[in-house]
Amino acid sequence: MPSDTAPAGADTGLPEPNHVLEFPGGYTRSVGPVIGRFFSELRDGRLVGVRTADGRVLVPPSEYDPLTGEDVTGEFVEVGPVGTVTTWSWVARPAKEHPLDRPFAWALIRPDGADTALLHALDLGVFDEGAKPPKFLKTGMRVRPRWRAERTGGIGDIECFQPEVTMINAPTRLEYRLKGGQALRRFLEGMSEGRILGHRCPVCESVIVPMKGLCPRDGVPTTEEVELPDTGTVTTFAVNNIPDPRAPEVPFVSAYVLLDGAGLTMLTLVAGIPADQVRMGMRVKAAWRPREEWERTMGNIKWFEPVDEPDVPFEEIKDFM
Repeated sequence: MPSDTAPAGADTGLPEPNHVLEFPGGYTRSVGPVIGRFFSELRDGRLVGVRTADGRVLVPPSEYDPLTGEDVTGEFVEVGPVGTVTTWSWVARPAKEHPLDRPFAWALIRPDGADTALLHALDLGVFDEGAKPPKFLKTGMRVRPRWRAERTGGIGDIECFQPEVTMINAPTRLEYRLKGGQALRRFLEGMSEGRILGHRCPVCESVIVPMKGLCPRDGVPTTEEVELPDTGTVTTFAVNNIPDPRAPEVPFVSAYVLLDGAGLTMLTLVAGIPADQVRMGMRVKAAWRPREEWERTMGNIKWFEPVDEPDVPFEEIKDFM
């Protein structure tokens, strides 16, 4: 005769069951024409509901309208398979009886075309046991079923539901060879020698760097070369939190730097200072790679670093923003 209490379970600390109810070979029962149709459609990889007298579609279908108690019409309607989460409950520590062996959610899911929702497991990916629900789990989430390869005609033919694919991370890389014109070739030649070259405009007399062979302001050809120092002033900047192979760390700063003597700014990286300390008007100097690494590329300058000089007043750089 079993006792009224059982010793505590070694794993959970909860009392172990001291009664078992089991039907050897399973419990066989008829399901009727409505539920039978629902299960048959599940076996074939489809979701159906049944229409009520007032036009609503019930999923899962039932033989009677739960609101009025009247018989349903017998008209079956294919729904979904995509649906909307109407409410959910997070399971941080699944039990052995649960459908998934990692944290998941029970969710009420209303298939498209249905007026009611069905309860099923929602798989949101791999999480450590005890994890909190992910931020993207929310009411209104769009989901679709993951069907089992072998189906028998039961709600378990849907292994679980999964979120719709809304974002992807596609590896992106483009390799190309840039063939520069005369001005760009000359600029890169100067970079290979550790020199920053620009062109002076014959109209506005601004020095354009990198040289382009024309003045973007006046649209006239430029040919007069001017060598500029590798010092300048930050006019404006942005703090970036997406990794970049050229940057020393994340976050990093990309900035427009006005080289001393230049009439236009050039885009470059700024390092050697915490990102939250970079400021407009800050004086900077180019940090060159070792001489043996120089090539015909702007990459000979790793980035610009701050120098111990007073900041330039805003009034002197405002026209270069």
